[in-house]
Parts: sequence; C-alpha cells; structure tokens
Amino acid sequence: MRLEDYNPLDNIQYSVLDLNGNVLKEEDIPDFTDEELFYLYKTMLYTRIIDDKALSYQRQGRMLTYTPNTGQEAAQIGSSYALEKGDFLVPAFRELGAWLIKGVPLKNIYLYWYGNEWGSHIDDVKILPISVPIASQMQHAVGIGMANNIKGEKDVVLAFVGDGGTSEGDFHEALNFAAVFKTPVVFLIQNNQYAISTRREIQTMSKNLAQKAIAYEIPGILVDGNDIFAMYNATKAAVNRARNGQGPALIEAYTYRLGAHTTSDDPSKYRAKEEVEEWKKKDPLLRFRLYLQQKGLLTDELEERTKKDLEEEVMATFESIENKSDTEIEDIFKYHYATMPPQLEEQLNEYKAFWEGGKDYD
Repeated sequence: MRLEDYNPLDNIQYSVLDLNGNVLKEEDIPDFTDEELFYLYKTMLYTRIIDDKALSYQRQGRMLTYTPNTGQEAAQIGSSYALEKGDFLVPAFRELGAWLIKGVPLKNIYLYWYGNEWGSHIDDVKILPISVPIASQMQHAVGIGMANNIKGEKDVVLAFVGDGGTSEGDFHEALNFAAVFKTPVVFLIQNNQYAISTRREIQTMSKNLAQKAIAYEIPGILVDGNDIFAMYNATKAAVNRARNGQGPALIEAYTYRLGAHTTSDDPSKYRAKEEVEEWKKKDPLLRFRLYLQQKGLLTDELEERTKKDLEEEVMATFESIENKSDTEIEDIFKYHYATMPPQLEEQLNEYKAFWEGGKDYD
C-alpha cells in the first residue's frame, strides 16, 4: 500500500477484516506463514493475560499503579511487528504488546510496575524506557531519527503517543522537526478515545487525529486500530517509506481503552456502560480469533491449552519477582544525596524496623 493514496480528510478508516473476522480485501492480507499468524495471536493473548494478572496483583496490594492495555492489543502488536531488529521503539506507557514483540522480557515489565528501577535496564533491545510525561518522548524519537541520518544508518523509529498527547506542544514540535529534516520516524497515535477522563471530541475540532499530518506535509492515515492486519500494513508502508529516506508519517490507530486509564482511575464516572459494551463487540482479540478459526488454525482446545500455559508462565514470573528482590532497602534511600540527611536516615531506620517486624509506623 502507498500512504500517499489515503487522505485523512476523507475520515475513512483503513480496514482489512470486518468485525466477524471476514476478509474485506484479499489482496490486503499480509504474506504471513501459519506459524506467524499463531505467534501474533498468542502474543495478543499473552498481552491480555499479563494485563488481567497485573490488575489482580495491583488490587491485592502486590503491585503499584498500573496502566491497562485491554482493547488495544492489535494497535500495539500489529504495528510493532512491522519493525526490524535494528529499528527503535519509543513508547509512552501503554504499549505492553509492542514491548513483547520487540523482545522485552516480561520480568522487566513486571519489575517496572512493581516499583523496581531495574525493570528499565534491558539489554540488546532498541527501546527507550517508559515515558510518563505526556508526548515528551516524541522529541526523543526525532532525535534518534536525526542521529540515524547523520550516521548514515537505515534504521527506523516507531514512536507511540496517546490521543491526549496530540494536544501537547511536544507532539507538534516533533512532527515539525521530523518533517523539516526528513527523519525516519513513524508517529503512531493510539486513539483510545479518552485522555484520562477527557473525551477526544473535546480536545480538538479536527475530524480525526491523522489529519494533523497535513500541516507538516507528511502522509497521514486513519486506521482501524482493532484490526491487526490493517495496523501491520499501514505501519509497514510507513516504515519502508522512512527507511528509503522519504521522511516521517503519521498513523492514527482508532481503538478503545476497555479498562481504566490507570488502576487509580474510575472510568464509570465519565463514560456510559453501554458505550463500553458496544466497543467490546470490536474486541481485537475476538476479531483475530474468528479469522484464525475460519482458516482452521485455531480451535477451542488449542486456545485453552495455550491460555493455561501462558497463565502459568505469567504467575511464575511475577512470583519470582515478589519472592526475590535484588534491591537492598538502603538503595531506596541512599542515592538522593551525597550524604544522607537526618530525615531520610530516620525514614530508613523506620522502614528497616517495619520489615524486621519491629515497631509499627504510619
């Protein structure tokens, strides 16, 4: 496909599969082997299980604040699968599926949300750490792309941002800089309809977010973010274009956050239950499952067996983190100052006493 053939002002989503897993355009089906198709589905299922378990652990007080990904698996996995090993992934904070495709171990992911800084220490994977300040990672992505150009490298950068991030100046500065210097960056907006409690429609008067590309004279495409094939095709086209020196592109993945913004959020306060139920019918996992079943590549028995194996793996990984920490209590306190001030030393002693079963403290 050619991104230049798609006009975001038409406000038409690019799709390959319908809601029932039927193929809309046979020529748009990627040339994947059966093994690749099952791997992609297995990774989507793995992402969903990791997400469900993380929510459970957080509610039990065994994990810190967590950002759910349920409903956005196709947007993350389809796009990141279009990258090559040497390409860079620049995430925000809700890209679990992309991390897995890129090769980030689950142990690192759970370590991060467990509150251990070593979760961000990842060897042999071209990925930046999680970035919580909204849209700031977009400029980092452009910097990497500029460095690639200066060094004469052909690697591409895939940078994620949420719909709320498109209202930040960092987003527009990054697109402008990338367009001017033709950096090999693919900007991917995960439009899950809400920036915390702010509905997309009241953030901008634009018909869609893909048309933000027009001001910077770069291609922009609106994609069905719950269609893994559509996400792969659009990203692959943008990645190939960038690798050939044609500069950046903007992709809007039109999807939905089925869960909360974070585990500190209550989405029932700002959206109706009926809206969520309608989007559940568009669940990317369900759509891809139906497609694979029609092709005879997935049975209920195989799915249940795979799900059981993945659940056991996820639980074992988390328990290995919970039962053995490489972090000493002193490490939490001693790196803030050259000499630990009295108030921190007092907190350290209180914390030690707590873990040793001594005095209680509030």
